Amino acid sequence: MGTLGKAREAPRKPSHGCRAAPKAKLEAKPASSPLLSHPSLAQITQFQMMVFQGNSAKGASLDDLINGCIQCFDADGNLCQSNQQLQVMLTMHRILISSAELLQKVITLYKEALAQNSPGLCLKICHFVRYWITEFWTMFKMDASLTNAMEEFQELVKANGEELHCRLIDTTQINARDWSRKLTQRIKSNTSKKRKVSLLFDHLEPEELSEHLTYLEFKSFRRISFSDYQNYLVNSCVKENPTMERSIALCNGISQWVQLMVLSRPTPQLRAEVFIKFIQVAQKLHQLQNFNTLMAVIGGLSHSSISRLKETSSHIPHEINKVLGEMTELLSSYRNYDNYRRAYGECTHFKIPILGVHLKDLISLYEALPDYLEDGKVNVPKLLTLYNHINELIQLQEVPPPLEANKDLVHLLTLSLDLYYTEDEIYELSYAREPRTHKAPSVFKNYDHDQDGYISQEEFEKIAASFPFSFCVMDKDREGLISRDEITAYFMRASSIYSKLGLGFPHNFQETTYLKPTFCDNCAGFLWGVIKQGYRCKGNKYPESR
Repeated sequence: MGTLGKAREAPRKPSHGCRAAPKAKLEAKPASSPLLSHPSLAQITQFQMMVFQGNSAKGASLDDLINGCIQCFDADGNLCQSNQQLQVMLTMHRILISSAELLQKVITLYKEALAQNSPGLCLKICHFVRYWITEFWTMFKMDASLTNAMEEFQELVKANGEELHCRLIDTTQINARDWSRKLTQRIKSNTSKKRKVSLLFDHLEPEELSEHLTYLEFKSFRRISFSDYQNYLVNSCVKENPTMERSIALCNGISQWVQLMVLSRPTPQLRAEVFIKFIQVAQKLHQLQNFNTLMAVIGGLSHSSISRLKETSSHIPHEINKVLGEMTELLSSYRNYDNYRRAYGECTHFKIPILGVHLKDLISLYEALPDYLEDGKVNVPKLLTLYNHINELIQLQEVPPPLEANKDLVHLLTLSLDLYYTEDEIYELSYAREPRTHKAPSVFKNYDHDQDGYISQEEFEKIAASFPFSFCVMDKDREGLISRDEITAYFMRASSIYSKLGLGFPHNFQETTYLKPTFCDNCAGFLWGVIKQGYRCKGNKYPESR
């Protein structure tokens, strides 16, 4: 119990009551996927050296990149060289220009080829557009501007009477395609729905629960397309990116569900039992190499609405707390998630990454590297690096989880996670279970790292920055250290004065999830994750890191 878990155990037979139920299985992506074969980093590097020799390996003009893509085809439409240049250009071009602008450049090239009476080049251009339509047809399905540009191109080709060219750039088959990756609807809050806590928690063993959570997580993760990652880079947030919004909402929902399941029990002993069961779920999630849901569960158990329950904590065995500590360390952001990255890198086959960590990496690369070099050429290494990082995430979608889920249980679990509780409501439930005590302020414990009963004047000033009661006298002994009694008196005195004035504390910090890159107003650190990255004052909205 005191370790994070070992290698994946042999599949367990379904428990009684589930054998006759239908199974839901997530298969690998079909061969018709837009990314039929994914190059490795070595292949990309080889492509870079092959296409851009000498100094051009660092950069190339946009026109050269487009012409290079067109020249990949022969007169019959066959690829006469590797398709890696096509893959990189068609997936990453929106960092530089929109899809409609890219097509406009292609239209210009087609007009120039007509003017120069170059039918071979016209045919290659049409084969290039055909490849774009066939392999990345979702772009044309979802981008209205691109659709309009394509209609303009079709009118141009039709006016010149080239029947073969018209057939090549025909887009009617897009509407006839099976929309296998259904568009995810935007999440709308609906507080009028009847809220619930759980419909099946007590009836599932930890392994069953972890497997069904993993099924839901993978189902959400595999919906995120190359375009979604690219949109995130361009817009720097998940707004108007419904698949990512839903992925984050699922993670937040799991974390909140964990909290509510613990808080739903009336006695400390029962709450401790739920806590222990979720630790066992977390161990199974680690064995399944589902790091994203693992982060959500551990985040829920570590949430302040749960960690403040001292009576509940007293009923949790030492070995359970040891596992929680190990998992917290595994998922810690210390040294840029070094422990997680090491564990994740050692995993093979099926695995689900912590999405927030890898999105942070993408943003860091995107912001650190310029789009264009000093000579005005496109920074090709930037495109290749970003492509490789996104491609690694896309490749994970092709490996289905080593499990089969019960469809009825998946449905019930989905309903259970569809919660409509606010942070305030969760805290109200937490304080109802175990009311506040008049012990010394928790901020003292957070700053008294050596547990000697004192904090320094410098440490106190950090506290006072958020609670600036300068009229209270501190450090009466003038020793440069502030005792527990002194800081307790400080807060009691401040609270009394503010109450008499009809005021509250000047800051009202709430744990907050930021859906776009945010920097801490206090330490200037980068805040990013899937859930609860930091705190925000309801009054002045300043972000604070944990």
